[in-house]
Amino acid sequence: MNAIIDEFPQPADLYYLNHAAVAPWPARAARAVERFARENIATGARDYAQWLVTERTLRERLARLLNAASRADIALVKNTSEALSFVAFGLDWREGDQVIISSEEFPSNRIVWEALRPRGVEVVQVDLQGDDAEGALLAACTPRTRLMAISAVQYASGLRLDLERLGAGCEQRGVLLCIDAIQQLGALAMDVQRSRCAFAMADGHKWMLGPEGLGVFYCRQDLRERLALHEYGWHMLEHAGDYDRDDWAPARSARRFECGSPNMLGAMALEASLSLLEEVGMPEVERALHERVQWLLDGLNQMTGVRLLSAQAPDRRAGIVTFTADAWDNRQLHERLKAEQIICAQRGGGIRLSPHFYTEARVIEHTLQRVRAILDE
Repeated sequence: MNAIIDEFPQPADLYYLNHAAVAPWPARAARAVERFARENIATGARDYAQWLVTERTLRERLARLLNAASRADIALVKNTSEALSFVAFGLDWREGDQVIISSEEFPSNRIVWEALRPRGVEVVQVDLQGDDAEGALLAACTPRTRLMAISAVQYASGLRLDLERLGAGCEQRGVLLCIDAIQQLGALAMDVQRSRCAFAMADGHKWMLGPEGLGVFYCRQDLRERLALHEYGWHMLEHAGDYDRDDWAPARSARRFECGSPNMLGAMALEASLSLLEEVGMPEVERALHERVQWLLDGLNQMTGVRLLSAQAPDRRAGIVTFTADAWDNRQLHERLKAEQIICAQRGGGIRLSPHFYTEARVIEHTLQRVRAILDE
């Protein structure tokens, strides 16, 4: 465990519980960026071919993390919103088509579908508050439903959905399943093949412990050519690098969604971060994260006047614990915690805490102690 702690040399008076927003990098990611910067200073792009090896390794790590059939299913994108836009404005919509979303979605997974309304597409929001969220989502499907766009884990409540059940239900109904995986990928195991999803996307800067500005877009092989392209350039060509060729065609792989020069700096950092997750192993990452989440839940449940707003059942949660205190305004409580170097977020009508697998016991214990002391004032 000491080797893992060494990857996150955070100040002793910092209590970081905000991985659902922006995560700290592991030390190896910083070293990778340092090396890359030194190479650029000393030799420019002389070793570009070696950089491409790192980029290929990143695609392979992402494919394994998602359990994609091939790295050809993986596109490197700027962020989740870009990948969602590729789907929303790539499909051939007909007037009257429906998209099913939940009423709890982050704006990126709502606005992009609402932007299709001028094309006659109806966005149906489903309440997830009942006992059977998946049943409610599937029951909302009609013969006009073309796609269900859902977050694997809801960003505010932390509710984790049964993706395999949704995938099977969508497949039976002829509905495409699009998963915003940003609050699951890197926190819990994920399997795009078992979930039978058509598309999945996530940024690297949360649970994958990478930088902002680089994410992943999984597009199932049989659907790649169904998405109309709206961005063109040298990098998305099947014969990228053959600059003298007059005829051209989009790449057969998911690289067809990458129009221009790659974010090589981000690739260096994210590849290094994912190497840590692979060394630890996702089963251990998931086990350790569940342990820390349970610790927070148990501590908060013992406090008078605290109401938990997030899912508590083990199969319904990921890395998010959201709570509110009866006697406190959420904004004021958040400001107070922030002033004490407890880094968290104000989300979903409460205070959102989000540890990761490496979060030390002292961080959990201190946070619970300080919340209890503040509420007792």
